[in-house]
Amino acid sequence: MDKKGIIVVSGGVDSITLLYDKREEIALALTFKYGSNHQDKEVPCAVYHCQKLGIPHKVIDLDFVRSMQSSLLQGAEAIPTGAYEENNMKSTVVPFRNGVMLAIAAAFAEDRGLSKVFIANHFGDHAIYPDCTSAFIKGMNEAMYQGTYNKVEVSAPYTGKSKAEIVAIGSALGVEYEHTWSCYKGLELPCGVCATCRERIEAFERNGLIDPLRYQEP
Repeated sequence: MDKKGIIVVSGGVDSITLLYDKREEIALALTFKYGSNHQDKEVPCAVYHCQKLGIPHKVIDLDFVRSMQSSLLQGAEAIPTGAYEENNMKSTVVPFRNGVMLAIAAAFAEDRGLSKVFIANHFGDHAIYPDCTSAFIKGMNEAMYQGTYNKVEVSAPYTGKSKAEIVAIGSALGVEYEHTWSCYKGLELPCGVCATCRERIEAFERNGLIDPLRYQEP
């Protein structure tokens, strides 16, 4: 298959699953560092899997994002614990993060004669992150298609899927989930109590699996 895709890959469960799911189409993976609490835990996971699959990989530094207001950028203590719901997780929004990443990925695609950008937003994100919704993806797709000679499009195949469904896909593909990171706190071990940890653990449980990561809290 002629590889015509770029993927935005973080090192978390969703994007690493998509990396394996679409590996036959991916010519380049892009990871963005923007000062998040957990980037030093997450980025090496992206590097690991791209190297394992032999997919060319670039890590891009977005220094300007560090000055924005988000608990994701303000240290472990700023991250809320509790359920993965809008009122609890809204503080973790990084303004237009996916829009910025997709725009840069579209530029790389245009430069390299590629025509597709993969992103792993999923259904559980919709209520919290406005740049993860199907309406956002539709709008960015139109902007990217109209703004490139190569007619670059967005592919977001997990938009309607739960994290449990994504873990099911990845488990069938043999993804080594011990080399992924989800916890927003970025401590030595994932905390086990923040919303992202809880969502991840539940996704494995719903598949009758045990999350291979070791947590601070059971």
